Amino acid sequence: MNGRIVAGSPVAVLDIGSNSVRLVIYEGLLRSPVPLFNEKVLCGLGREVQSKGLLAQDAVERALAALARFRCICDTMKVGHIWAIATAACRDASNGPDFVRKAQRISGTHIEILSGKREADLSAHGVISGFHHPNGIVGDLGGGSLECIDVKGARIRNGLTLPLGGLALQDRAGKSVRKAERIVEKALHGLPLLRGMKGRPFYAVGGTWRALARLHMWQTGYPLHVMHGYVIPAKEALDFCRLLHRVDPETLSRIDVISRPRRALLPYAAVVLEHLIRVGKPSHVIISALGLREGLLHTRLSPKVRRSDALITAAADVNALRSRWPQHGYDLIAWTDRFMASSGLDEDAEEKRLRHAVCLLADIGWRTHPDYRGEQSLNLIVNNGFFATDHAGRAFLALAVYYRHMGLIEDELSPRLRELASTRALDRARILGAALRVAYVVSASVSGVLPKTPMVVRNRKLTLSLRGDQAALANERVAGRLKQLARVIGRQPLIETD
Repeated sequence: MNGRIVAGSPVAVLDIGSNSVRLVIYEGLLRSPVPLFNEKVLCGLGREVQSKGLLAQDAVERALAALARFRCICDTMKVGHIWAIATAACRDASNGPDFVRKAQRISGTHIEILSGKREADLSAHGVISGFHHPNGIVGDLGGGSLECIDVKGARIRNGLTLPLGGLALQDRAGKSVRKAERIVEKALHGLPLLRGMKGRPFYAVGGTWRALARLHMWQTGYPLHVMHGYVIPAKEALDFCRLLHRVDPETLSRIDVISRPRRALLPYAAVVLEHLIRVGKPSHVIISALGLREGLLHTRLSPKVRRSDALITAAADVNALRSRWPQHGYDLIAWTDRFMASSGLDEDAEEKRLRHAVCLLADIGWRTHPDYRGEQSLNLIVNNGFFATDHAGRAFLALAVYYRHMGLIEDELSPRLRELASTRALDRARILGAALRVAYVVSASVSGVLPKTPMVVRNRKLTLSLRGDQAALANERVAGRLKQLARVIGRQPLIETD
């Protein structure tokens, strides 16, 4: 085992955007793809397309040099397949076809010039791949264009594309933010698609919107620095956007968390988002780290794989790579299923889903020193590249595994992290953590033991069955942990032996 999931050869997406040229090499064509390599070069191909109709020559040269490097990296990493795409700048510029021919020769692969509709569809698939049952409007802001499309579950409706990308808007407005406001207001006025946003989330895709959200995250002291799934209430996002395009970005607090090339485009991204919120009236803005590239991979999966749960799939992959006996995680799922069904504790579908993920992640910190397993597991989980769960879900996963290692002691836990979870979620994390502490002391994390040692609530008693060959497992440590769990759920503990 080399620390990677066996998934055939790596695959790559080469994304020639209006602002950047990026190569992402993934571990394989998987439901929850993990990047092995990710590099972008800010070329600015689209910075003069609106005013001059051309890709700037210096930008072309910079892009072609980046493609030569990327081709060499793909060869070095033995990439099995490269999907190459080009977006608004290449499809709108008169010299776009000539650039693409040169780019294909240098990169050694066919480059698909995406139509606006195709770009919107792929962005929608990116959101579908990264959120559990999404329901709202997806907006992908690139350097050259803005794509918007309606998504509900796996259903995608017709989208639209507008020349409102950061570089394009800056170019059309002659670098005047005030003029950009008028352009955006006119472009978005009366669009039927945006009327369908009212009261639903707006999924914001694109590097400049992520930069905007990153600045908001740092200014507000948000406790979790994970961009995917970051939520800003619509009113708060509206006020923040107004601020961003009315002041010099360089004067803003914590502006240093944004790269200098991104800062010049922040006001234009803020103008677009402000007017989308004004017109569409969404409930809140959700940041998506997945978009065009991940959407392209998602469309290449089989229908069966696409329907699988991205969170559970990712948790299973981490379990396979890091746990002592990966099958034990699946034993835990069945064991806690039986416990929860008998406990009288109500559990909705989302809570059950998160519990299953916890079971798969419960042993990933075993190589760490025992005194730090809780802390290290918490950090691994809360900062992992999981998708298809919100930040409250991340907090639940991390806290449950923390409690599994450390007991129900919270002295060293960040109070800000606990704030991400509801009172109910905190209670469930404590219960699950306490249950896992019983499971691990009984099974020693070895698969095959838990099916023989069920724990259920029967006649108001929390009953652990250790019968036959398993009877010798009973001791004070097992009794102590069972007593702790029984106290948390308001039952009396009982160990049954022959």
